[in-house]
Amino acid sequence: MRALTLWLLPLLFVCGVAFAQTEEILTPTEERDDPEYIAPVIVDGEELFLVRGSSALPATERARKIEERIAQVADSSTKVSVQLEISDAEFGKMIRVDGQMVTITTQADAEHEQMAIEVLAGLQAEAIETAILQYRDARSNEGRVDSAMAAFAWTAVFALASYAFFAKRRKLLNYIRRNLEKRAEGVEEATKSILRSRAIASIIVYTIHILMWVLFLFFFYYYLSLVLLSFAETQGIAQILLKYVSEPLVSVVLAIVGYIPNLIMLAIIAAVTRLGIRGLDLFFDNVESGAFQLKDFEDHWIAPTKMLCRALLIVIALVFAYPYIPASDSRAFQGLTILAGIMVSLGSNTVVSNMMAGLFVIYRRSTNVGDRIQVGDKIGDVTEIKLMETLIKSIKNEMISIPNAQLLNSEVVNYSRKVDGRGLLVHTTVGIGYEEPPRKIKAMLIEAAHRTQGLRKSPEPFVLWTQLADYAINYEINAYTSRGSSLPKILSDLRENIVDVFNENGTQIMTPSYIADPPEPKILTEDWDGKLAHVSE
Repeated sequence: MRALTLWLLPLLFVCGVAFAQTEEILTPTEERDDPEYIAPVIVDGEELFLVRGSSALPATERARKIEERIAQVADSSTKVSVQLEISDAEFGKMIRVDGQMVTITTQADAEHEQMAIEVLAGLQAEAIETAILQYRDARSNEGRVDSAMAAFAWTAVFALASYAFFAKRRKLLNYIRRNLEKRAEGVEEATKSILRSRAIASIIVYTIHILMWVLFLFFFYYYLSLVLLSFAETQGIAQILLKYVSEPLVSVVLAIVGYIPNLIMLAIIAAVTRLGIRGLDLFFDNVESGAFQLKDFEDHWIAPTKMLCRALLIVIALVFAYPYIPASDSRAFQGLTILAGIMVSLGSNTVVSNMMAGLFVIYRRSTNVGDRIQVGDKIGDVTEIKLMETLIKSIKNEMISIPNAQLLNSEVVNYSRKVDGRGLLVHTTVGIGYEEPPRKIKAMLIEAAHRTQGLRKSPEPFVLWTQLADYAINYEINAYTSRGSSLPKILSDLRENIVDVFNENGTQIMTPSYIADPPEPKILTEDWDGKLAHVSE
């Protein structure tokens, strides 16, 4: 019987912790925490009953004296029975054990327990009797043997577990690593993605290794506590050790059990949100494939609209789920959310402005992917429009990131957008002296435009007089092209052809400035032989 009690004691202790937590709810917190007014009487780590104190005799001091008297009575004899006597005293009911006074049950104790003083004295006497008999039994020869056997059994179990942990740990981890690497390699072959199977396996194995060590330390902690619990003299220390771990674990378990309804509601909200997101994806996929037709809805709006609808659905789900989140009504959680909101509001002005600008860029249709645009002094082809930025590839093959706020607040020249059927108007300016016939200049500029590939013959190129300068007339040649993406090359060819036509006709280009007429006109008189001076034959 004694051995069975020692084996069942750890289980009963864990259950007792949960029961004690329930009892503490009914006990006034102020009195329970104040040792001057209330304190427990503890013998061999087991609480017998509570006693009231006063300013003259604090509760802790009174409880300590009762514990000493119980230990003296228990040590004074080895009998398996005791003689109890309850009698009237000046301050209440006196309890004697084997003729020795142990305690006096006062009217204050009875008022605290909310029962008659006679009943309370009887219950305290029974608790004292049980504690004395257990005290003597635990220190008897038979009790010492049972305690030693229990400690030996726990030590044997711990030794076997420790041997298995240290001897088989490496083999188990290597086995897990090999299986994880095989599975990761299979995923790589199936998805053709660049995954590092060894790295993934190492991270998982390392995590499992840490968990194994944590479990082993927990096991060692409980082994030490149970060994100390086997001996009467160390049961108090053992119960303190168990209390430090068991009570938090039980509190966590009870908290999880209490939050099961909330967790169920959170699971329902998550499931409904997931179904809603899948429905949105299905709808927009059908819109993209053409199964559904939405009037005046651009194709490039599908992806951002789907993203916005998903985000809105998730935000609504979070609003509904907030009251069911554990500790959401606590001051700490509310303070944390307020702090996070302040940090986001103070640090995200630029981010939010770029996000809003990105939505305007997407929906106002000022530019699309593939268009050639000019923003400030940057010219390039739009490769991607993101929520925060727009990426363009310049004509020099440079990738340029432009914040959407800048794109929204700047003038954007779109060379790919067709305004009408004539195309983009290409133009360049040259300055020619007043002595040259204007009709000749006009004919030469139109000839240069006709020679340039990429410029349209219809509508016909035309010449404008842009300025009557001090020493020259500035003529502007204008021609249409439908190849806006090749604009730099077309302009370069046009200027080259202008120089060739003017040189052929002996006409000097006076741009950018003119001082005086030279003796000989500055025009090309002979063709280049194709050889550079520093290149040897």
